[in-house]
Amino acid sequence: MIRNNQTFQTIYPIRKCVKERIDILGAGLSGLAAATILAKAGKEVHVHEIRKDSGARFDGDFQGIENWTSETDFFDEMRSWGLEPDEFKSNAFDIIDLIHPDDVITNPITNGTAFRVVERGTDEHCIDQGFKRMAISAGAKIHYGAKVNPDDCDIVAAGPKDSSAIAFGEIFHTDHPNHVAFQLNDKLAPGAYSYLIIIDGIGLICTCLWRKQKKSGRYLNETIAWYDSNYDLNRIPIKRVGGKGDFSLPKKYIHEDRIYVGEAGGLQDFMWGFGMRYAITSGVLAAQSILGECDYEVEVRKRLVPLIKTSAINRFLMNRVGDRGFKFVAKYWMRDQEKKGDGLGFMKWVYQPGIFRKSLWPIVKLSMLRKKKLKDGRVVHRMPFRKSLKRDLWEPSDKANHIGEQWDGVRKGGASLSFSDSDT
Repeated sequence: MIRNNQTFQTIYPIRKCVKERIDILGAGLSGLAAATILAKAGKEVHVHEIRKDSGARFDGDFQGIENWTSETDFFDEMRSWGLEPDEFKSNAFDIIDLIHPDDVITNPITNGTAFRVVERGTDEHCIDQGFKRMAISAGAKIHYGAKVNPDDCDIVAAGPKDSSAIAFGEIFHTDHPNHVAFQLNDKLAPGAYSYLIIIDGIGLICTCLWRKQKKSGRYLNETIAWYDSNYDLNRIPIKRVGGKGDFSLPKKYIHEDRIYVGEAGGLQDFMWGFGMRYAITSGVLAAQSILGECDYEVEVRKRLVPLIKTSAINRFLMNRVGDRGFKFVAKYWMRDQEKKGDGLGFMKWVYQPGIFRKSLWPIVKLSMLRKKKLKDGRVVHRMPFRKSLKRDLWEPSDKANHIGEQWDGVRKGGASLSFSDSDT
């Protein structure tokens, strides 16, 4: 591992002279997955990351790796690629609380693993650090604090530049057992969802906003108030975190001999934001393409783009319903589970690109996405941050105001805040 603050200006001529050298921009999951496989194959791999460490973009928040877009368990797939999921901590779940808009709670359940919760950040047990260790062990050199021209790289794996949606959360101590709850509620999470994750005494309550808001911190306070009222959390706040997602579909995934992976390639889940599986998969495919084992453009369009388009169509439909539509989805999910005996079947169906969804794609592309030419010359169809609606205007509850005051006190005591909660 190499740490420096140097701006690399001579990578391209060096790479031309040294045939086996591969340069990757970004030390996130997709870039490190590619680096690991290429280094194992004997390539000289250099990964360039502008931040101080892998996972530094995150702040210890929990995220989920889904297990429903393939019949193969994703961890088994990772092992088949030569990636070792035991390098980082994960917790598998086969059941969640599904919270309906009218506060009814039901329980989707499966016989296997529906998803796994991992922590993002710079602590040793985080998935970002696990991928870093795999890349270094394979022989890749990682340059942190390095600013590199993307034109000088073979693989571009940088993070998001714009915002199509945001998420705000609070991390806290709790004595509640491990648990995951997923809430569909258009008031608390405009156009999206909120969730509660508890792992080994640490909890995260998060709300996702798919419509732009002013004074957005009120959504998190109101969401925390709801969970405090419905779960015995004994919540002791630690810090508040935030993040953004940028959702777009490029015309090409290889541009001027550069391979774009992960978020840089628009390989994200428009519907729920489950992007880690796509990111890792795209990094693997990029490495295999460089090694002559596949055609990246072809494989991405075959394996990932249909899923992404389907998620975009689902997002388009979700944007047009409020709590009534969310209630219909929740009830249908439970009826489907009762019929099939497996709650995971519904999620698999949701991501299948069937005839009806395919027929909607031209409408979705025209009405929800906007054509944009990026600075690097690529053309993408991007989902802009939607405007707020009249129903997004409401007064916070007394409980939410109290939670806001509680956080102000905690923050004055030195707790960190990684986002501005005034405007989105």
